[in-house]
Amino acid sequence: MGNSNTEEPDNSGTEENLILNQFIMKAKKTIARLLFFMIVCFTTNNLSAQTDTKNMKECCMMKDGKMMHCKDGKTMPMEKDMTMANGTKCMVNGECVMKSGEKMMMKNGECMDMSGKMDKCEAMCKDKKSDKNKVVTYTCSMHPEITSNKPGKCSKCGMEMIKK
Repeated sequence: MGNSNTEEPDNSGTEENLILNQFIMKAKKTIARLLFFMIVCFTTNNLSAQTDTKNMKECCMMKDGKMMHCKDGKTMPMEKDMTMANGTKCMVNGECVMKSGEKMMMKNGECMDMSGKMDKCEAMCKDKKSDKNKVVTYTCSMHPEITSNKPGKCSKCGMEMIKK
């Protein structure tokens, strides 16, 4: 009873080990989740990069005052008139004639897909080329819808076209 040599067992080492083991387990789970997240992000980005050009619609578009043809993610100058599924005919000069006979000029940034639907180009076609081959655009100050890739006179009023 009066023995002062009896001491309680020292559990501080095992408590510290238990806390350390819990910390290591949480760290492992966090690292595993982070790796999983990174793999999912990388795979998703890779798949979307591969399918971007496949999902791009074929279209004709007005870019920098010049009609372009976008197909399979590649943009090239439009070399011949194109007839869309709805009967609309787009000409290399940017003029479009609807099946009804109504005429319109395409403006910079406008696209017409092969079904004949007009839209903004960002949604349809992305050009991977740099701006080093950028075409200068000229327009009429009185008729901004009239554009050209070279200087000249406006087809509506005869005024000199100005550089944009």
